[in-house]
Amino acid sequence: MTTHNPHTIYLKNYSVPDYLIDKVDLTVNLDEDVTTVDSTMSVRVNPESQNKSPSLVLNGVSLELTSILLDGKQLTAKNYQLSSDSLTISSVPSTFTLQIQTRIRPQDNTSLSGLYKSSGNFCTQCEAEGFRRITYFLDRPDVMAQYKTTIIADQSRYPVLLSNGNSTDSGKLENGKYWVCWEDPFKKPSYLFALVAGNLECVEDYFVTQSGRRVVLRIYVEQGNQDKCAHAMQAVKKAMRWDEEKFGREYDLDIYMIVAVSDFNMGAMENKGLNIFNTKYILAKKDTATDEDFIHVESVIAHEYFHNWTGNRITCRDWFQLSLKEGLTIFRDQSFTADTTSPAVARIQDVIALRTQQFPEDAGPLAHPVRPESYIEINNFYTATVYNKGAEVIRMMKTILGDTAFRKGMDLYFERHDGHAVTINDFVKAMEDASGINLTQFCIWYSQAGTPKLKITENYNANQKIYTLTIQQSCDATPGQKEKKPFHIPVKIGLLDKKGNELPLESSILHVTQATQSFDFKNISEKPTPSLLRAFSAPVKIQFDYSNYDLEFLFKHDQDEFNRWEAGQQYAIDLIMKLVKVYQAGEHLLLPFSFIEAFRHVLTTQQQDKWLLAEMLTLPSLKYLTEQMSVIDVDAIFAVREFVLLEMATQLQDLFFEIYQDNHSAVNSNDFNIGEVGKRQLKNVCLYYLMLLSNKSVYIDLGVEQFHQSLSSNMTDTVGALRCFVNSDSPRRAETLDAFYEYWQDDALVLDKWFALQATSKLPDTLSTVKKLMSHKAFDIKNPNKVYALIGAFGHQNLKIFHAIDGSGYAFLSNVVQQLDVLNPQIAARMIRPLIDWKRYDKVRQGLMLAELEKIVSNKGLSKDVYELVSKSLSE
Repeated sequence: MTTHNPHTIYLKNYSVPDYLIDKVDLTVNLDEDVTTVDSTMSVRVNPESQNKSPSLVLNGVSLELTSILLDGKQLTAKNYQLSSDSLTISSVPSTFTLQIQTRIRPQDNTSLSGLYKSSGNFCTQCEAEGFRRITYFLDRPDVMAQYKTTIIADQSRYPVLLSNGNSTDSGKLENGKYWVCWEDPFKKPSYLFALVAGNLECVEDYFVTQSGRRVVLRIYVEQGNQDKCAHAMQAVKKAMRWDEEKFGREYDLDIYMIVAVSDFNMGAMENKGLNIFNTKYILAKKDTATDEDFIHVESVIAHEYFHNWTGNRITCRDWFQLSLKEGLTIFRDQSFTADTTSPAVARIQDVIALRTQQFPEDAGPLAHPVRPESYIEINNFYTATVYNKGAEVIRMMKTILGDTAFRKGMDLYFERHDGHAVTINDFVKAMEDASGINLTQFCIWYSQAGTPKLKITENYNANQKIYTLTIQQSCDATPGQKEKKPFHIPVKIGLLDKKGNELPLESSILHVTQATQSFDFKNISEKPTPSLLRAFSAPVKIQFDYSNYDLEFLFKHDQDEFNRWEAGQQYAIDLIMKLVKVYQAGEHLLLPFSFIEAFRHVLTTQQQDKWLLAEMLTLPSLKYLTEQMSVIDVDAIFAVREFVLLEMATQLQDLFFEIYQDNHSAVNSNDFNIGEVGKRQLKNVCLYYLMLLSNKSVYIDLGVEQFHQSLSSNMTDTVGALRCFVNSDSPRRAETLDAFYEYWQDDALVLDKWFALQATSKLPDTLSTVKKLMSHKAFDIKNPNKVYALIGAFGHQNLKIFHAIDGSGYAFLSNVVQQLDVLNPQIAARMIRPLIDWKRYDKVRQGLMLAELEKIVSNKGLSKDVYELVSKSLSE
């Protein structure tokens, strides 16, 4: 916990470590009361340090120090200084051996950082600064050491003992204890250290690398979950093969291990050779996991595996370079998902996440560059900007360089920097050297916050047959950055003739590098319709004066699948925002016939790609719609969106019903392949529309029938039906919710869906339901998954109920955040974010949110995690 004067860390103040640690020999003696950690470190002065005879300052938090030996000599209290977060030894030789013994209590560690217990098993999470909760250490990413780890534990309770690298020795001790030794041949920073001890089941397979090496694959899970690992194991193999084929990266150890634990703050962690996962991203069977779950399992497994090279073999010099590993690896896992599922849908989902998570971040008080300049708590910078926008920066770089030069740049990066902790600039330099392209201006993307806006105008000279696009770029001021420099923005385009045919272009990429630029296209025989920012080639906002006709035309004919979807989204946004003004004026709402007909055309002509069609039929989310308003009117946006949905359901119900029937079978095909996924996605979108017609009992019966048919065998269809019922005041609502709980009450991950669905209900008594569910026997506020499912779903996704005008949602979240902050500051900080953008709302809501934020920040025991976010929100 902190006082209200936390220390700010700045990139400009970076200096190399005064000391380096070459080897670490850890012995961790696990016990139910007190765990003892003995650390032996080979330490030397860093020759690159400018400090003369510096003190050795080691990081340490919540540790009980019991012994220090320097070169075998016991140190007394007068030889060192202890504080709440450090151990300082003022006089040390240039090269020495340091032995430290500490005592910790993992069973009491509710922060889930460092060494802690989950479901009776010991496990670790050391990124970003968790290792300092295990022993005193130079806990920073640019100190890389070789680790030897010996784990001692009771063999009956903890028959599985794991750490990084390869198991080299083991033996038995007295009193039922035993030990296992692990050695990692590769140097790594402390944040990649991992340890697991537990009564775990193992699923084993193998993979043969491109060079013919056989790698053992093991997934460890809690008892009773081994039958849910088959998909995860196949995902590991798929990721390993893909990385060999696309990037030439082969796995480097003899064994690759994954452990799935129930209590985990993040999705997963890429510890060298021993990845630790949230169970949510490993356990998946057709009866317990939805199609989205299956895709997420593949994506997260790929992400953590890809980190072996982009994060582990080459790591970041300091935490300001976090996007070096995370943005790059997100780009790699997004590319993997696009290659192994539907490229168009994968891109659509990437962009939806960017627009609903990162764009608001760029426009709010927490805006920061992809490479931040400062932080108070590094855990607050595992953000959509660092991850998702960072991935978009890599994608743009690839677009500018081209596929061949980009691959050469990646190869050069691996060759130059393997085994080192480096910077974003090092990565960019490899790309420049491999391609011969100067990326100086492009690197503004790393240092400048904010979402660029491109205002595009057109002109057509019929006599000269020249079509001209003029692009003006701008970027709003962000905290600490008022003046903005022009970005280098690659804009992919196409030009369509009146029949929807592509016109030939010399280049489909416009390189926007100036505040204002014009681009001429010659020999254009008729005024074309431009398809702008194809495949979302840059994370920008486009302003172009499309008419409704233009958007209908692109929605029907654009040959770029992403832009075809985008045209429908923009058409819906323009319509909804116009209707919001009508609603605010108290006038009658009317949906234009042409809007319905555009969707009717798509429904009848574009069923080849059912998954893409399902996305095209889905209106922009309430969250994204609110981002279109300078002052958010939640009630108006919600009411208008509901009106449009109901009108579409009413006027297109025959088509929706026909398509539902064509893609539904009483004997559920629950195979996970693109064809079957597309059918399920499409039919469930149709069911959603049909069940909005609550006066039509035939559609309610349809939902009940699908729910019961799929309850025990097909989670995608079960959730598809249940999602409709939680938003309905039908008597069947309670019936289906109770039946779901009764059947799945013993499966923690499935129950998370039950919590989340109820938390996102648009019914007026939802907050009351959420409060009651907090007392449910299946809810545990110490478990991050349960908090995300119930509290996170309510605060982050249920905009209508959370932003109730009486402020009840704000008061509820404020109280929960303060409870969480005592237990787990990282999770508390993630939960508070819906309150941070309080200035975007009307005066009444602003006042209510502000009162809660001031109440939180007045708490003298507030963690620096929460304090940083709240104080920035209040200061801007």
